[in-house]
Amino acid sequence: MLTVAIIEDDDDAAARLESCLDEYRSCNGVAFRPVRFAEATGFLEGYRPVYDIVFMDIEMPNMDGMEAARRLRAIDERVVLVFVTNMAQFAAKGYEVDALDYIVKPFSYQDFERKLRRAVRLCEHGSDAVAITQQGGTLRLLLRDIEYIEVRGHSLVFHTESGIVQGSGTLQEAQDRLGGQGFLRCAKAFLVNARHIRSVHGHTLLMTDGTELPIGRTFRKPFMEGLTRMIGTGNVL
Repeated sequence: MLTVAIIEDDDDAAARLESCLDEYRSCNGVAFRPVRFAEATGFLEGYRPVYDIVFMDIEMPNMDGMEAARRLRAIDERVVLVFVTNMAQFAAKGYEVDALDYIVKPFSYQDFERKLRRAVRLCEHGSDAVAITQQGGTLRLLLRDIEYIEVRGHSLVFHTESGIVQGSGTLQEAQDRLGGQGFLRCAKAFLVNARHIRSVHGHTLLMTDGTELPIGRTFRKPFMEGLTRMIGTGNVL
């Protein structure tokens, strides 16, 4: 699943983008999680680099899209950026902020589909993955799709956006492999993907799917230090 930010002050235009994303999903089998922001300041405030694609309107109140894109690039160099605008001459300056492309309103689905296909391909090309050992073979999982890993007995359970996958190994082995890829040990039985952490409340984690996980007393300090370090450097998958 790809997480998509839509920064658009016009409700109809935002709805049109979401409708096109849904049509692309129906035709190509790619799932999206759209998150809409009515203006850029709310998008940038407390920003965490958890988005795969950003659709950025250029003409908006409070802060225009070009300035927002410059600030975005200062904290996230990897996210795929696509401008959406009424005036192509503004979007043509997108090279200054490493924008992938631009879409001129009003746009057809066919035009949107071409631009989105490039963005999806770029996201998939730059995605890290891990091979999960199972009986009879291996299964490749994209790291960004793994929400958290749980140890049950002598097996590992990978909780992903599309369901549960069981594999072999130990949680320590998983931590050794994924510790530098945005995964943090929060408790004896759990290794979480920082990308999917919604909030931290005391000794409890709230994940993006609504699951609550404990933060073990002995794990709290290294966990919080690791999370702060990742957010501060933009190193969240």
